Amino acid sequence: MKIESQIEKISSFQHLELLANQVVEGFISGMHKSPFHGFSAEFAEHKVYNAGESTKHIDWKLFAKTDRLFTKRFEEETNLRCHLIIDNSSSMHYPKLKDNQNFFENKIGFSVLASAVLMNLLKKQRDAVGISVFSDTYEYYAPEKGSDRHHRMILNTLEGLLKQPTPKKNTDTVTYLHQIAEKIHRRSMIVLFTDMFQSGPEGSDEALFNALQHLKHNKHKVVLFHVVDNETELNFDFDNAPRKFIDVETGEEVAIFADNVKEEYKKQATSYFKKLALTCSQNRIKYIPVSVDESFEKILIAYLVEKQNFG
Repeated sequence: MKIESQIEKISSFQHLELLANQVVEGFISGMHKSPFHGFSAEFAEHKVYNAGESTKHIDWKLFAKTDRLFTKRFEEETNLRCHLIIDNSSSMHYPKLKDNQNFFENKIGFSVLASAVLMNLLKKQRDAVGISVFSDTYEYYAPEKGSDRHHRMILNTLEGLLKQPTPKKNTDTVTYLHQIAEKIHRRSMIVLFTDMFQSGPEGSDEALFNALQHLKHNKHKVVLFHVVDNETELNFDFDNAPRKFIDVETGEEVAIFADNVKEEYKKQATSYFKKLALTCSQNRIKYIPVSVDESFEKILIAYLVEKQNFG
């Protein structure tokens, strides 16, 4: 698979793995200090029975159906639950890749590869991973599980996101973040990849920020990877020839000279990004700004290092 081969090519992957192990161990340690740890023995999933283990939790009904021994794995045995959320709207497939570019050099490609790497690291810890994909619909949902088959299914889903995008696929972030927040298991880690662009009436920013806050309920820890192309989407760096700009999600077109609007555009974009970062800080959401022209390894290593101080 394209994603798996890219993971193997990342030169510092062993370093990433070491950092991720420290992060996950720190997170688990914090969870274990919680007075809620071990309070609920809610069933989570099955695991293969190994000779010598206690037979107390063998699922005999499943044995009758499969002729194989499985034990029930309970909530407190699952070290960490991580739910990945990916925005798959048309704007996430920007910028359009040239033939000589890697697939992860646009927004959806970065999100897909980062998700695959994080899942691979968590898999080594035997942690449970789930995923949600949304755009103008709730495209895909898989709950948090830790089996090899489940990880393979998520990798296949991620691979599918790299295909040519459907044009004019809008973003309904508000609706689907609220829905996703209600579905995720208590005390999970949520990792969201999005450009945080959404068309809507005045005041829609507030609704978007409220949806982010909703992700924090049920004692979740939330990480937002804000994925953009800084060169064009923040700095508006275009030559001053007459250009026609097309909104990839709505199809709306506008013909302008870039220099005529660059200063005001950058002012408003910078203000929005700062407001977003502040909202995340106020709600203890880890905010990771990502520009797709930066080194993938550099971004992910920085995140993992910083995350050791993430409360």
